[in-house]
Amino acid sequence: MPKVGMEPIRRKQLIEATRDSIGEVGFAATTVQSIARRAGVSSGIIAHYFGNKMGLLEATMRELLAQLKLDLMQRLPENPTPEQRLNAIIQTNFSKTQVDPLSAKTWLAFWSSAMHEPAFAQLQQINKQRLHSNLKFAFKAMAISDPDLAAASLAALIDGLWLRGALSPEGIDAERCVQLCRRHIDLIRDAQ
Repeated sequence: MPKVGMEPIRRKQLIEATRDSIGEVGFAATTVQSIARRAGVSSGIIAHYFGNKMGLLEATMRELLAQLKLDLMQRLPENPTPEQRLNAIIQTNFSKTQVDPLSAKTWLAFWSSAMHEPAFAQLQQINKQRLHSNLKFAFKAMAISDPDLAAASLAALIDGLWLRGALSPEGIDAERCVQLCRRHIDLIRDAQ
């Protein structure tokens, strides 16, 4: 039986080991045993805390989503202008915690698994709706005539740039991605 008070430490340790394993060998080759070995625990601990590999990956994705939300909240000033909100959203999506190779590979594994795993699909839907809602709120405050369309187009650009970068051998050029997203906002504003 695990030691009392160790659960938060072990959960974090196992989530980090999962990211490391996915980053190094991919989702398919990541096993409960390889994660346990990396974390220096028995595979029974994983079963105790997460049930199975899918439960652990779900917890890992929830951790990445929580980090994304936390990063955004830290970037937003008190009472942000719509432009500050958009800038914070863009910078958060291309922040170091989201574009480092381990996170990128974990996100890619998550997205591909979301097509077949209902729990992952639900998390992806929440993430998609959160991004769209935040963008739409900012565009609406800027008096953009169709804030829903503006939010959808910027969200697609963010996801597309991120995905292309994550799949390229060079990785994600965060600075260039932020620049392109800001240019897109300028084009939306200029079209009014």
